[in-house]
Amino acid sequence: MLNHFTPEDLHEIVEGLTAALDAKNSFMCGHSERVAELSLLLANGLGLPVQEQTRIHIGAHLHDIGKIGVPDIILNKPGKLTNREFAMIRKHPEIGNNIVSKIGVLHPVADIVRHHHERFDGKGYPDGLQGEAISLGARIVAVADAFDAMTSTRAYRPALSFDKTMLGMKKCRGTQFDPAVIDILFSLKSKGEFRYMQGYTSCLVGFN
Repeated sequence: MLNHFTPEDLHEIVEGLTAALDAKNSFMCGHSERVAELSLLLANGLGLPVQEQTRIHIGAHLHDIGKIGVPDIILNKPGKLTNREFAMIRKHPEIGNNIVSKIGVLHPVADIVRHHHERFDGKGYPDGLQGEAISLGARIVAVADAFDAMTSTRAYRPALSFDKTMLGMKKCRGTQFDPAVIDILFSLKSKGEFRYMQGYTSCLVGFN
């Protein structure tokens, strides 16, 4: 279990794994950290116990670790992916699940890593889970991941504006995303608990 290790132990494991991913893809640099911090804000906003917030924070740090198993030429491709390339990208949650499942202390976050691309309406992957069959941690990370992806520059497009991103998130409330988590995202905006800087998302306000 996570509480069998000190926070320092966990931090070293997580930092080492995510550093390997950052080194593989320059466009992903900082993504996992930002997703983790926004996930923590969302989990806190939902009033979850501190231990569960910690679990979600760690799982968010590792959510994309399976992209280590995706060829660089696909991750860094500037144009539209082929069906075959997209199918390879879609394997990363399963690859990530296989990685964290081999590290005993990380077993509790395997659901987040495997299911962060499931959709609330059941049209996601890899398992086609729907609604509350998806763990709350994975539903939270799905929102944070999409938010950061939209507000960050990628190989195939520039970053979207904060307002366009929030509009897109709202349109997907109840289909792609858990309505309760989207509502917390908008409450963070209204409370000024995260800030947006052009080309870079920072969700560190209120957390050290």
